[in-house]
Amino acid sequence: MLTDTHAHLDYFENPEQIIKEAKEKNVNKIIIPGVEPCGFDKIKEIAKNNEGIYSAFGVHPSDIEKFGDDAANKMIEYLKDEKAIAVGEIGLDYYYEENLDKEKQKKGFIQQLEIAKALNKPVLIHAREAYLDTFEILKQSGVEKVIMHCFSGSLEYAKQCIKEGWYIAIGGVVTFKNAKKLKEVVYDIPLNKLMLETDCPYLAPHPFRGQENSPKYIPLIAKEIANIKDIIYDEVVEATEQNVKDFFGIEV
Repeated sequence: MLTDTHAHLDYFENPEQIIKEAKEKNVNKIIIPGVEPCGFDKIKEIAKNNEGIYSAFGVHPSDIEKFGDDAANKMIEYLKDEKAIAVGEIGLDYYYEENLDKEKQKKGFIQQLEIAKALNKPVLIHAREAYLDTFEILKQSGVEKVIMHCFSGSLEYAKQCIKEGWYIAIGGVVTFKNAKKLKEVVYDIPLNKLMLETDCPYLAPHPFRGQENSPKYIPLIAKEIANIKDIIYDEVVEATEQNVKDFFGIEV
């Protein structure tokens, strides 16, 4: 069995079909992250109605204008659901400079980390062109269980994250020929600190690059990791599934 630790199933018109196709490829567990409060209901409903599907709730840094007291209270309410296993996706994103308010992003990030700590929930972290600030805020927060979602940083940054006990999530970009930096990360980072994800419907792996992504492509990511590390595919599956069990506390 395999797990997609980050899939936006709520973006699909027919998530049940996406889940069915994933399970046919042995991807039996999927975690749906929240990005804004208006999407929480659909995420909760999908998780409730489908075995092996779990939820996370958070406000994405690009949507931080939508985070306030009402959103925080809604997060806390939804995170008490039995299938809510993480806070996310949260973090910092400095990529788009227009209308960028770094201080507002930082404040919202810190507040959501406080919620995670109070509820003893792991966090799914979005960091884009904001690696140093993300690292420092995370370290100061005291939150221990961290996944660096859709990792795009350097090998040195990955090593710093691993030193803190955090996990690195690898998606379809690792299959791209020009993803040399990410391939170096995968080669160097131990299997017991890697997670698999798609971030679907974005970033479909080769040979489907540019098309709609889906959890059914998780095996392609696992195979590429096996190739990079020169190990057998089953070893990647076994290790990453153990990581899921250790991190989220769900059976694999």
